Amino acid sequence: MSERSKTWSSHSMDKSITLPPNEIFRNLENAKRFAIDIGGSLTKLAYYSTVQHKVAKVRSFDHTAKDTEDDPLYEISMQEEILARLHFIKFENAYIETCLDFIKDHLVNTDTKVIKATGGGAHKFKDLIEKKLKLRVDKEDEMTCLIKGCNFVLRNIPHEAFVYVKHADSEFRFQNTHPDIFPYLLINIGSGVSIIKVESEDTFERVGGSSIGGGTFWGLGALLTKTKRFDELLQLASKGQHTSVDMLVKDIYGGSYVSLGLTGDLIASSFGKSATADKEFSKEDMAKSLLHMISNDIGQLACLYARLHNLTRVYFGGFFIRGHPVTMHTITYSINFFTKGEVQALFLRHEGYLGTIGAFLKGAEEDNPNQYSWGENYAGSSGLMSTSPDLNPMQRARSGTFDMLEMDRLERQLVNLPLLQDPSSYIPDTVDLSEDALAREYWLYCFEEALDGVVKRAVASQPDLPEAAERAEKFRHKYLHKLQTLRHQPFAYGSLTVRSLLDTREHCLNEFNFPDPYSKIKQRENDMALKYFQKAVKSLEELSWEQRQFALVRGLLAGNVFDWGAKAVSDVLESDPEFGFEQAKRQLEGMKGPPHKCALFFVDNSGIDIILGVFPFVRELLCRGTEVVLASNSSPALNDVTNNELQILTERIAAMDPVIQSAVKEDRLTLVQSGSSSPCLDLSVPFIFWSGVFQLTDFLMNCNSVKSLKLLDATCISFRLDKVLAGVVRERHTDLVIIEGMGRAIHTNYYALLSCESLKMAVIKNSWLADRLGGKLFSVVFKYEVPLDKKNTTLDHVPVTPS
Repeated sequence: MSERSKTWSSHSMDKSITLPPNEIFRNLENAKRFAIDIGGSLTKLAYYSTVQHKVAKVRSFDHTAKDTEDDPLYEISMQEEILARLHFIKFENAYIETCLDFIKDHLVNTDTKVIKATGGGAHKFKDLIEKKLKLRVDKEDEMTCLIKGCNFVLRNIPHEAFVYVKHADSEFRFQNTHPDIFPYLLINIGSGVSIIKVESEDTFERVGGSSIGGGTFWGLGALLTKTKRFDELLQLASKGQHTSVDMLVKDIYGGSYVSLGLTGDLIASSFGKSATADKEFSKEDMAKSLLHMISNDIGQLACLYARLHNLTRVYFGGFFIRGHPVTMHTITYSINFFTKGEVQALFLRHEGYLGTIGAFLKGAEEDNPNQYSWGENYAGSSGLMSTSPDLNPMQRARSGTFDMLEMDRLERQLVNLPLLQDPSSYIPDTVDLSEDALAREYWLYCFEEALDGVVKRAVASQPDLPEAAERAEKFRHKYLHKLQTLRHQPFAYGSLTVRSLLDTREHCLNEFNFPDPYSKIKQRENDMALKYFQKAVKSLEELSWEQRQFALVRGLLAGNVFDWGAKAVSDVLESDPEFGFEQAKRQLEGMKGPPHKCALFFVDNSGIDIILGVFPFVRELLCRGTEVVLASNSSPALNDVTNNELQILTERIAAMDPVIQSAVKEDRLTLVQSGSSSPCLDLSVPFIFWSGVFQLTDFLMNCNSVKSLKLLDATCISFRLDKVLAGVVRERHTDLVIIEGMGRAIHTNYYALLSCESLKMAVIKNSWLADRLGGKLFSVVFKYEVPLDKKNTTLDHVPVTPS
């Protein structure tokens, strides 16, 4: 062990810091643009780095010369790309010198000359920072940094804000962030209290405050209990009974004061019993009484200012909060009481980083980081940790840990889908696993069970790289650790959903340079499916109109069965490579009306699904005069078709089929990136469940009528999409959205309400999910919806006779 490592270990032994420093201060060799926020007890450091990572690229072969059936459609190569990443690290001030030494030793060729600084401790440590890092400290206004940081996290992290509910199955209830984050009230509780009204990115005003804040609690608490540490004071408060010290309404009136609407358990006078009681009070009880007194004062002040400025979004932050359940609970109770539940106390998952994020943004203004979209990298972020003293042993005291947050710059700027009925109420995910213990345990078990298969396919995707097996094992270890963390802390990265579990897995795969573990499988299945495309089209053209519509929908759903991301299907494909398209159709058991102007189709899997399922369906829409926009993933996820792959497939299919060829030439068939690299779809009704053969008469006879049919039955999708795609949707006056696949239409967007007609269809490829929904494995969901303002008849459920 080096002398530096020894020093680090000796400093960290008594603080349970288990991460080695190179896993905390990651990628320092490419770091630049530093910022630091130093408070009374914690230091928050920020820096920007460029990360080299592998991406899977596909390139079409030239098929114009010699074209044999055995020639692959395209080649796959791994290339290096540069990714922009923001790093934020939080640690105790006691470690600042050791951390600065480590940073100094690992900085390589940085052009940075200045470090932006904010916080009360910036002046105290100015000389030390300049001496250690050889950087000039440039101090920024603390309040400006705080607001900039708050705006940044609210804009870029979907599940940033939460409501705290004590004793609930999930303490943290994450809120859907409104597309327009302004205006809001920020209550920053440090030594005192500042109340800031924020109206836009650069417009804010301190509208009020108080000298009674966190410093008051700490100072009076130290006098009362002789406890000097803030966290220890909160621990005492969490064990105390304030009723031993506080005088309640019932202590004065013998019960409730009904005429004034005051219940007997309300505090009439904080510390009221201490003047008359002839006894010693415990430290715990005094700390609890003090906490209630401070919190109630701050809560009432916040409510008054919220009402004065007619604001309902009220966020709380500052070192007094710091994720401590006892402070969040008392603030929540106070807000609920004084507003009668009309205003919720909102807390921020990354409130401790707001100052340093803002300071960093001030230093990076020339690059205008707000012009990009940023996403949390779950592989490098430690997540929110509860500090409840009664939680499981793997939870460590917050003050003794190094917390990390990493944000990656996304290739495409993301916006909401313009067709959402109400973007502010849109929730992508169908089930919140953090609130459903049975579902949570099942899906965590599922992802653990699937890990061997993912590792196997990751290694197989890079047969020429001998170190692939070692990297795959590192991926296994990291993702398994994430799953174990989420089992104990389901709130760590916001709402826990199937989508977030899939996204975390993709982030971990990319962390160890496995950008596309399914690349070889997709290539093989695309090549195979193309051989049958012309035969499939010819068979469809020989059918009557009504038979063809039925066959098209059956084909679309049957093709969607071929999903290597679903274990039940994966097992079949592994054991029976002859499991084919016609066989899947047998197992699975409104088109005459005016055509839609433009259909937006979110596609799913490669191979049979896209080539023999989606393209014949798209071809029919084109023949009816409907323009089609095919939206596919920007980057790989499971066996989903990517935009690059879809470009090549479309080019090849156009060479075979004059309908597709003319549509491409005339710009009636457009391919657009969704902006997603997730197996889910984030875009921002009860159904009838059947197994067996289904009839689609109403939908097929007239898609524009309200008559509809919802039938039984993962990659997911959220309507936070590529800005270019949103522009195409507007320009083409899209009036039909088609969402295909279990992840996109079941795990996410099942309840999404759109302002145009929509068709959601998927095959249930998970037996547990089928059981929970009341169906069978390989049953079908076929959900056609018309917005209420476009309905002119009563919704009709058409009975179906199972085969």
